[in-house]
Amino acid sequence: MVASWYVTTEVRKRGLLTRVRSPRETKTFATENEAKLFARAKLDEGLAVFAGTINPHVPRRLIPAAGIHAWLAEDQQGASAPQQQDTE
Repeated sequence: MVASWYVTTEVRKRGLLTRVRSPRETKTFATENEAKLFARAKLDEGLAVFAGTINPHVPRRLIPAAGIHAWLAEDQQGASAPQQQDTE
């Protein structure tokens, strides 16, 4: 498997979690769809989630925690929302 996406989860500072977790965890995925499924599940658990592509995957994308809901909704809307791309 060649990973091209990552999802990082982070315990929210003001969350009520029933079990102890490490403050941050990152997993890699071969496809954007797999990354979205994982991100959606972690959001449902109350974690802060951000994602992006792994170099050298092009186009490069970074999805900050504030943009996760829009990224997850892209599939449901049938059209892509505006993407953040690294132009460097």
